[in-house]
Amino acid sequence: MIRFLIRRLISAAVIVTVVTAVVFQLFYALPRDPARAFCGRLCLPENLAILRHQMGMDLPVWQQFLVWIQGIFAGRDIPDIGRCEAPCFGYSFAKGEFIRETIVDRLPVTVSLTAGAIIIILTVGVGAGMLAAARRGTWLDSVATSTSNVGGAMQIFFVGPLLVYVLSDTLGILPRPTYTDITASPGKWFVGLLIPWLALSIIFYANYTRLTRSMLLEQLGEDYVRTARAKGLSRRASFFRFAWRGAMIPIVTQVGIDLGVLLTGAVITESTFGFHGLGELTVQAFVNTDLPMLLGVTVIGAGAIVLANLVVDALYAVIDPRVRLA
Repeated sequence: MIRFLIRRLISAAVIVTVVTAVVFQLFYALPRDPARAFCGRLCLPENLAILRHQMGMDLPVWQQFLVWIQGIFAGRDIPDIGRCEAPCFGYSFAKGEFIRETIVDRLPVTVSLTAGAIIIILTVGVGAGMLAAARRGTWLDSVATSTSNVGGAMQIFFVGPLLVYVLSDTLGILPRPTYTDITASPGKWFVGLLIPWLALSIIFYANYTRLTRSMLLEQLGEDYVRTARAKGLSRRASFFRFAWRGAMIPIVTQVGIDLGVLLTGAVITESTFGFHGLGELTVQAFVNTDLPMLLGVTVIGAGAIVLANLVVDALYAVIDPRVRLA
């Protein structure tokens, strides 16, 4: 198990490094000069040279990348700005602050949206799929399947405003979506994120309902489950003890995929509800040609996705011990 995780950690580090290098190279393919953009229209040549030196753009591209990587692990000095302690993602001249401070400020918004949504999605989606499989052919099965098909066809920019209009503006059941720091007021944090969570759960739960239903029905038809039933094991026991365990791996896989989708696709959700998280920050960095900020959010996003897949790989070994031999 330890060797299994070490191999995954090494591959994760390689993947994040490659993704960062690709983004670094793509940035320099853009026709816009970030130093000139930050310097302004009336920028004097000597001021432009100073700014390029501060940004490290007077060095070759490969050397700039090595300096940036060094800052992640050991920190670095930014000319005329000061010391940036590890992990140092650089300095944003567009915002006038260190990248790490901005990311730390924005990260809780995106994490809150993702964490709350995935909990509701799993609860509703897996629960509906289990109910549909246990009551196959009944009206409960039809309702669960039909609602999942409708939800899967929805988009966040349609469901989000619709829920705000119905639940907040019309019925007044919930307040309009707002983000409050959980440390300041857990109650306001929870209530302010309910509508975004519900909107995301409507869209994503369809996959889990269909996947859970199909996998459970497949497992219930396996020989080992029928043998257990023939030996006198109750339907409930065979359902949870055998069929459910066999159906977990595809569900866990889907969770790892959707975590990445929710994190990297946060820009649409945040734009819909007016939240200021990493998604909005990514768009601003691209528009402003802010390389340090763009690299910082890219590394955080890639690291989160790789970490989610690492956890999924570890859960494989817990659910099915045969995976450890692979």
